[in-house]
Amino acid sequence: MKISNISVHQVSLPMKEGSYSWSNQSFEAFDSTVVHIETDEGISGVGEICPLGPAYLPAFAEGARTGIAKISKGLIGHDPCQIGNINILMDRLLKGHPYIKSAIDIACYDIFGKAAGQPVCNLLGGRLQDAVRLFKVVSRDEPEKMAERLVMYQEQGFQQFQMKVGSDPDVDIQRIRLVAAQLKQGNKLGADANCGWRQHDAVRIVSAVSDMALYIEQPCETYEECRVVRDHSPHPMILDECMDSLQAVLRGHQERAMDVINLKISRMGGLTKSRLIRDVCVSLGIVMTIEDTWGGEIADAAIAHLAHSTPADFHFQSSAFHEYATHSIASGGPVIKDGFMIASDKPGLGVEPDWDLIGAPVSSVSG
Repeated sequence: MKISNISVHQVSLPMKEGSYSWSNQSFEAFDSTVVHIETDEGISGVGEICPLGPAYLPAFAEGARTGIAKISKGLIGHDPCQIGNINILMDRLLKGHPYIKSAIDIACYDIFGKAAGQPVCNLLGGRLQDAVRLFKVVSRDEPEKMAERLVMYQEQGFQQFQMKVGSDPDVDIQRIRLVAAQLKQGNKLGADANCGWRQHDAVRIVSAVSDMALYIEQPCETYEECRVVRDHSPHPMILDECMDSLQAVLRGHQERAMDVINLKISRMGGLTKSRLIRDVCVSLGIVMTIEDTWGGEIADAAIAHLAHSTPADFHFQSSAFHEYATHSIASGGPVIKDGFMIASDKPGLGVEPDWDLIGAPVSSVSG
C-alpha cells in the first residue's frame, strides 16, 4: 500500500456557549485543520490538528496547514501502515514542529486500522477501558457564573471538572472558592491557570485556598516556576504546557514536580510518540490526563482510542471537544454519556468526515 494523495482542509469550530476563555485569552471559534490521506489501494484515513489559537503553544492553524503541505511531497509513495517509518521521514523533512506532524500520524493510524480490520485502540495496546472518563471545562467568567455552570454540568452527569483561572489573583481566589463550594462529594475539580499566574501570585493563591480540595494545574509558564509553587501548595499538581517531551516528563518524575501530567497528542507529534510517553508514564507510575489542544470528532476519536488503550489506574481524565462546538464535522465520533465517552469499535478511528461541511481542500499533493 502506498500514499497517493494528501489533501489539507480548513474548518471553523464555533462555540455553543458563545466563547471559550482561559487565562488572558478568549475565542468564539477555533480554526481546525483536517488531513485526508488516500492510498493506491482505495483505503483512506483522516487526522485533525486544532491549535488553541496562535498564542497558547508554539503552534498556529496557518502554520499547521503550511507545514503539512511542505512535508506531504516527501511522503507520497510510502506505506502509511509503516507508521514508524512515516515518523522518521517527517522528522527528516521538518525539524521540530510536532503539531504539524500529528494529523498525518493520526491519519496513518486510521488507514492502518482499516487495513487490519481493527479499531485504533487495538493497535495502541487494546481496549483496556470500556468507557473513558471525561472532565468538563468551566470556562473563565465571573465567579458566580462559573459556579452556576458547575452546578449545571454536574446535573448533566459530569464528575470531574477543570475550571479556568489565571487572571487577576484576587478574583481567581474568589472563583476557586465559589466553584469548589458547589462541588458534590466525590467529584473532582482542578484549577487550571494555563501559565497565567506570576510565581509570587501563584504562591499567594494556593496558600489562600489551601483548605479547598482541588488540583492545581500549570500555575506558571515555566517548569521551574511551577516547581516552586508545588513546594508551597498542599494540592496535587498537574503539569501541562511544560510537559512537551519525554525528557520533560522524566525530569518532572525525577524531581517529584507533579502528580499528574496532561498528555496532549499534537504537542507530542501524534499517536506514535504519545503512546511512547504514555507507556513510560505507566512504567513510572505517573497518572495522565489524555487529550489534545482542541478539535472536532476526528481529534476526539484519536483521544478516545489512546485513552481506551490506557490502563484505568493511570488514566485520570480526558476531554471531548466536539461537545463544545455548534456543529459536527464527522459522524461516528465518540459517544458522550453521563460524563464518559466511548469510541467506535469500527476499524480505524471509526469516523466519517462530513466533506460537504468541511469543504474543498486548501492544498493537495499527489504522486
